[in-house]
Amino acid sequence: MNDADPCPPAEDPPETRVFGIRHHGPGSARSVRLALERFRPDAILIEGPADADPLIGYVAADGMAPPVALLAYAPDTPAHAAFWPFAVFSPEWQALRYAVDNGVAVGFCDLPATMVLAADAGPGDRTDPLAELAAAAGYDDPERWWDAVIESTADADIFDALTEAMTALREPVPEAMLGPTAIPADPLPPHAPADTPLDPNPGDQRSEAADAAREPVHDNGSRIDLHTLRREAYMRQVMRQALKGGARRLAVVCGAWHAPALAGKLGPAVADARLLKGLPKTKATLTWVPWSHSRLADASGYGAGITSPGWYHHLFTETDRPIARWLTKVAGRLRAQDLPVSSAHIIESVRLADTLAVLRERPLPGLSEVTDATRAVLCDGDESLLRLIGADLVVGEALGSVPDDAPTVPLDADLRAQARTLRLKQQAHEQLLDLDLRKDREVARSHLLHRLRLLGIDWGTPTSSEVRSTGTFRETWALRWEPQLSIAVVEASRWGTTIAAAARAKLLDVVADEGATVETVGRALESALLAALDDAIEGLVARLESVAALDHDVTHLLAALPGVIRTLRYGDVRGTDVGALARVADGLLIRICAGLAGAVTGLDTDAAIAVRTLLDAAHLAIATRDDAHATGTWLAALRASADRTDVHGALVGRMVRLLCDAGIFDDAEAARRVSAALSIGHSPAEKAAWIDGFLGGRGLLLVHDAELLGLVDTWLRSLDDDQFTATLPLLRRTFGSFEAGERRAIAQALRGGARTAAHTATASAEHDAERGALALTAALDILVVAR
Repeated sequence: MNDADPCPPAEDPPETRVFGIRHHGPGSARSVRLALERFRPDAILIEGPADADPLIGYVAADGMAPPVALLAYAPDTPAHAAFWPFAVFSPEWQALRYAVDNGVAVGFCDLPATMVLAADAGPGDRTDPLAELAAAAGYDDPERWWDAVIESTADADIFDALTEAMTALREPVPEAMLGPTAIPADPLPPHAPADTPLDPNPGDQRSEAADAAREPVHDNGSRIDLHTLRREAYMRQVMRQALKGGARRLAVVCGAWHAPALAGKLGPAVADARLLKGLPKTKATLTWVPWSHSRLADASGYGAGITSPGWYHHLFTETDRPIARWLTKVAGRLRAQDLPVSSAHIIESVRLADTLAVLRERPLPGLSEVTDATRAVLCDGDESLLRLIGADLVVGEALGSVPDDAPTVPLDADLRAQARTLRLKQQAHEQLLDLDLRKDREVARSHLLHRLRLLGIDWGTPTSSEVRSTGTFRETWALRWEPQLSIAVVEASRWGTTIAAAARAKLLDVVADEGATVETVGRALESALLAALDDAIEGLVARLESVAALDHDVTHLLAALPGVIRTLRYGDVRGTDVGALARVADGLLIRICAGLAGAVTGLDTDAAIAVRTLLDAAHLAIATRDDAHATGTWLAALRASADRTDVHGALVGRMVRLLCDAGIFDDAEAARRVSAALSIGHSPAEKAAWIDGFLGGRGLLLVHDAELLGLVDTWLRSLDDDQFTATLPLLRRTFGSFEAGERRAIAQALRGGARTAAHTATASAEHDAERGALALTAALDILVVAR
């Protein structure tokens, strides 16, 4: 008898577990974590772009805080992009963290981004599994059913039941039940491609035209479309590779709809390879970018969106007394609105939520019970307050962050570095930033925000402030970081590697266009000063001179002049050397004055009103320049044009008004011209246009000038019914622009007759010279301090 070595024990066959989840569900996330801890896999595959595996190492890095998203974009056309978002309550994120924290091999298994970006959008699945399961359970709202059955509990054994239910739903529809019904999109798409950075459309959601072009893959009523079949075929191929690579306990985390296609025996790979053969590919660059709860919401257009990301985040992170803690948050938000909410309100609302859950046979209060309790107890039935809670807490505005060393374009790295230096934090909720441009750091912040606007990265938007203005020394911005701005940064990177260089390059490219007008170049020059692009100013001034020399349209020159003068003013305030601009401004003014008479003649009403707007802006700009020669030249041109008889009344009236304000015409001359304009020989419409131009929203002129009021009153009373009806629209616009107090004062003056009006005018003409001198001295002191 030979002593033979005992036979080694047979090795256990590989085991694969498929966990079908709902994307961004806290109950699913907890269940996945429990199931993984119980199963203890040696390899994990997660639904996501397979070519994003190199980025998994950043999941546990310092600075990585969900919500975040995988971003894939075509390097040549960054606007063609796709996002794969993750929240802390996303089952996929929890699977990633489990793998990284426990040293388990992990990778993504869905179609790679190279295929997602290259493929023409395939049709979505032909069924909504949530709706059908909810209807079978007696729920009319799929979200409420899922929340009641899955999200409010954490059960590691729920996945087998879900897979069984999805298997039944994936069965072909009997032919008798088929009909020409609409084909809903896949309710559980894992990715959200974006054709433009401002509209990250979901991957399985298409336009109406694309929906109309959908064709079922099979004629036997199959609920599975070709795009889904290809995705599942790729997932199985990755699973085969993992098992071939030595995985003994493989865990697969995917959308519940796909679980039946991955569970059980995988079968031969030939069919899957045939299905994937010939799929187009394109170059793709992938990275991590910050995401926000509001972008996870289905209202944002995200196909795998949820209605209440803020609520789900609370459920996942607050495991101890979540309902009481939630209603405490609600009370705090209402108190911030100065509403009287006490501890008694919170206690009563918790009791009501618990009672509603019992009445509705729910294990715990859900969002519907909490919302009803909030409405009844905390908001006193006020739906507007409930909407406030919905936006601020139920959806929320949490913004994630990514590590500084995550792959990115150089422009984004420069933006992050400057934001850190200037202490500008990217936040999802809007915040007002008041800048005092007399401080170095505030000036640097202003320069950065203006440069970003030039690049189309609208992190900040100029707005008005409640803070008392200090003239050109103050700016106010509304800051809000949207996730799609990450795409805008990538797009802008083609202009340069730093914010300043990219802004300069784009600005010069815009003005170099052959179709650039004087106004366009003038705005660019003003923007360059605001953004402190000093090295671009010389080139922009030269370009402005050359464009202005070739532009013979006086209206273009009028439109450009205010911007040029503002640029001179800002240059003075900010210490920028813009001496060459004075020469450009003088040249523009000379050409405007020389051609003004020809530009204002022969115009119809619409064109005259447009030119009047340009005249107002130019007059104000010239007045703020405070240059005696320029002012004299401009007023002389206005007087020459005002004396012409072939100019539209709306323009003549405005010119006379401007000349009166400048002291060129005294009251007697103004009255003579008004009387002439309202005399016989002009049609009622012409007279009304002249009055509209002369008054220009200044009702106090009629209040304080009794003679002018009498002339207008006499003219109006002389109109017959037909004439009054014809001029009524213009008169209504003229007098409607007056303030309510001005209209009342005019009515009182007319009611009291000429004597009252004359008394008002006389009283207004009486001045106390001594008190006026004191006021003037105080004003000068204030201006000196401000400078």
